Amino acid sequence: MEHTDCIVVGAGAIGLACARAFAVSGRETIVLEAQSRIGSGISSRSSEVIHAGLYYPPASLKARLCVRGRELLYRYLDERGLPHRKLGKLIVATDDAQLEALEKLRLQGQSSGVEGLEWIDPAQAARLEPNLHCRGAVHSPHTGILDSHAFMLSLSGDLQSHAGSIALRSPLEQARRVGDRWEIRTGGSEPHALRCDVLINAAGLGAQSVAARIEGYPAGRIPRLHLAKGNYFSLSQRAPFGRLIYPMPGEGGLGIHLTLDLGGAARFGPDVEWVEQVDFDIDVSRAHSFYPSIRTYWPHLPDGALQPAYAGVRPKLSGPGEAPQDFVIEGPELHGLPGLIQLFGFESPGLTSALAIGEWVARIGVPG
Repeated sequence: MEHTDCIVVGAGAIGLACARAFAVSGRETIVLEAQSRIGSGISSRSSEVIHAGLYYPPASLKARLCVRGRELLYRYLDERGLPHRKLGKLIVATDDAQLEALEKLRLQGQSSGVEGLEWIDPAQAARLEPNLHCRGAVHSPHTGILDSHAFMLSLSGDLQSHAGSIALRSPLEQARRVGDRWEIRTGGSEPHALRCDVLINAAGLGAQSVAARIEGYPAGRIPRLHLAKGNYFSLSQRAPFGRLIYPMPGEGGLGIHLTLDLGGAARFGPDVEWVEQVDFDIDVSRAHSFYPSIRTYWPHLPDGALQPAYAGVRPKLSGPGEAPQDFVIEGPELHGLPGLIQLFGFESPGLTSALAIGEWVARIGVPG
């Protein structure tokens, strides 16, 4: 039976970053991907924002990995000439009742090590963005945008240039401990049996399902999966903004925000729609709730200006009315199974954090 040092389940941005980190360190690495191409799930259906890291409690994995990941990501993109822009972002309070919470958000970001967060008043905000309505804003200068597909293609190129490989249409069917190694069986049209020293579950939306197929992993440790669908709508005209505009966070997300792509086109979203199964079809009827939300910070949004764009689904560890949960990274020291690393709940800021997650996982990935 073929043996490799490391097997990563999932070829999204995080799985590829983890595989790259292991391959660059000299360990033979194979990525198993159930779909026919890389990054076809969460990674290809995001806002493509490089987050600064201010939304998360300072001691959390989300804050630590986002701040570190942003630093690594900008460096990586610069070194390889990959498409990205550091546009900056304004987080806005649209009424006086939100001002105190906005200041707490700024202070939280500072405590997490986010640089350059500046409080600006309505007049200052209007000078930066004349079409913006707000009662106060926080300027985050290190927020940016990237081409997530170019990023993932680069990660896969790094992996393969270090003798790693990606097996598409290869879902994990079973993993079990045999002696001092993991024995893996894949499905698909060409099933395989492999052995490895390190097994990493980075399956995103499928992480809980993959964990349930790992023999010996306690079912009680698998966190409940809550699916939050997010619809996006594009703007049919050029946006009168040069920065990203975010309202105050709401339940389950960061609010219906305005982001720009690398060509300057604007899109709005995501909203939060709790669903029972993964569904990437955009719900065009939800546009009616976008207009009043957007008009709290852009009052002059024209009627009929929003067009359906795409939808994504976030693998949340908290449901409606529950407090947001942190990322979960479980290594052998937590569950007792040598060489196994489980990743759960990797939604935003997972794309920004990907290189830092790979760095983190590689540090704990030596079999016990």
